[in-house]
Amino acid sequence: MTSEDLPAIPQAEDENLLRRAGRFAGWAARTGVGLTRRLPGVDFAGEGLRHVERQVFAGLRKRLDEVDDPYVVALSAASAGHEHNGNNNGSPAQLVLAEEPLRTAMRELLDRSIGFDQERAREYLYATVLRRLTPDEARIIAVLAHGDPFPAADVVTRGNRILLRNASTVGNAAGVTLLDEVPSYLTRLARLGLVDITDDDPALAAQHEILATDELVRATMASAKRTRLLRHTVRLSRFGARFWSACDPARRSRAE
Repeated sequence: MTSEDLPAIPQAEDENLLRRAGRFAGWAARTGVGLTRRLPGVDFAGEGLRHVERQVFAGLRKRLDEVDDPYVVALSAASAGHEHNGNNNGSPAQLVLAEEPLRTAMRELLDRSIGFDQERAREYLYATVLRRLTPDEARIIAVLAHGDPFPAADVVTRGNRILLRNASTVGNAAGVTLLDEVPSYLTRLARLGLVDITDDDPALAAQHEILATDELVRATMASAKRTRLLRHTVRLSRFGARFWSACDPARRSRAE
């Protein structure tokens, strides 16, 4: 089923539905309740929840699609230029696009920057970051947004060769689907500037002991001789906090 198959509703009602469903989605993510699961004590069929979920994602997809990737735009133009060139119908401009998509993409960004105010520029930035997140990573961000730090650790050899980077218990707390990929998730989130991975926090000593019993950590430590854990702390960065404030589905819109 596509968004075109959904019944049409007035725009104002649609926006209100998305806001309410977004707040519900945020609550569900924090409590571990799936959107497509029947809730105890609520006479609400799973299909009804799936309908709301489709409305939410259709609205989000439309919003993100408005932030076109300039390189994709350039490549599309390049493809069109090649097709026209094959038919000997390509204009000089199309031939340039076909040969220089990188320069065209940069020109597109520079052109857009002229008409951007601070709010639009910030929205564009957050949208490009949002498009790069996986659902599991979104869950991690949502948990870290509560403000609590979590333990993280690297498994290193005696010669300081890193065998496993950024293992953490935050994945369990967030209820991610792919627990073995939590180290990769945190590495990606750090590169995006959404999380800070800093020195060891003594207050997390007990949680680090729990992390040391993690199956992936133990398997990695057993794979080589004389390994040790290099302790770190992971928390939401300042940029991550601003990003979450703008994207939090449970946050009431200023328009309300």
